[in-house]
Amino acid sequence: MTLRIGVLISHPIQYWAPIFRELDKLCDLSVYFAHRQTADQQARAGFGVPFEWDIDILSGYRSEFLTNISRNPSSDHFWGCNTPDVANRIAQGRLDAFVVPGWALWSYWQAANASRRNNVPILVRGDSQLASQRRGLRRAAKEMIFPHVLRRFDGFLYVGQRNREYLLHYGVPAQRLFFSPHCIDNDAFQSGSETARRSLEPWKRKESRCVLFVGKLIPRKRPLDILRAAKLLRDRGINIDLMFVGSGELDETLMDFARSAGLSVDWRGFVNQSALPAIYGRADVVVLPSSEAETWGLVVNEAMACGAPAIVSDVVGCAPDLIQPGVTGEIFPCGDVPALAQAIETVLRTDREEQSRQVARRISAYSPAAAARGIFEGAAALRR
Repeated sequence: MTLRIGVLISHPIQYWAPIFRELDKLCDLSVYFAHRQTADQQARAGFGVPFEWDIDILSGYRSEFLTNISRNPSSDHFWGCNTPDVANRIAQGRLDAFVVPGWALWSYWQAANASRRNNVPILVRGDSQLASQRRGLRRAAKEMIFPHVLRRFDGFLYVGQRNREYLLHYGVPAQRLFFSPHCIDNDAFQSGSETARRSLEPWKRKESRCVLFVGKLIPRKRPLDILRAAKLLRDRGINIDLMFVGSGELDETLMDFARSAGLSVDWRGFVNQSALPAIYGRADVVVLPSSEAETWGLVVNEAMACGAPAIVSDVVGCAPDLIQPGVTGEIFPCGDVPALAQAIETVLRTDREEQSRQVARRISAYSPAAAARGIFEGAAALRR
């Protein structure tokens, strides 16, 4: 018997599309979107410029946009997605399981409540980690309340080690946990980066020492730490090529610092999905120095799919899953600029060919097929 699985997410997201295509091979899949994101809303979400994704993220699976009756339609706040029609879809769909990617939108709770009314197991796939929790009274209140909130879900699709620790901390039984790793379209990124790498001149492939940052230029990503580390390295006689991909509120601050420090930086601004593999293909290492608000860091997946090692701060969510120090990259204490500089120097001195082999081996376990398999296994285990 073929499983019928429904999924509700806020809006079409480039990282979810390859998972849906793989999951559609395993079951009868129905995907519902709660909101139509506009180009301007993408800009307000922190990207800095209005845009539409330039890759196909809607084909290969069945999907439907639900009617969003919110007075202020958006995926950025709890009441921005209000889709009562999801209850009808669940009631009429003869579903074996339903999946939501969290609890931060009212639409997700509408789906969870409808699933319980119709005796459909509800699974949640989020990426929260303990390091990002608030302190003080809010933390204490959550310790009391949150275990009761989680009891509204039947199964939990954890994306990595820290997410699993978070769920166990709040009392989720281990037998209700199913691994559905955070991932990107590994094959597309690998193919695009290899094509770009072959196009480089031989001398460039050998001499490049490119340190790359990809992401929104916003405070929680801490991009200024990379410039400060580069200045320390230059003062020690170690010159590197810097490339920054992204835009955001720190644009001018970063450029002013680079000018005053005499650093040469290739500022690329916002780059859409189809052009990213070529950029990763030119990088020797990708750095993500974010704060604990970085609950995963999918740019690390992208970099590693392209064969590049990564350096991340110790509070970035993907650190224990993807980074094996001295093998697939380095981990440094968040905010410790000298340690970041040392990590960059260490990675650039490591044998690149062996490192690329280790990177490829590690990232292969974090694929859309693995994520889809985890969702399917969770639904099958909970089917009533």
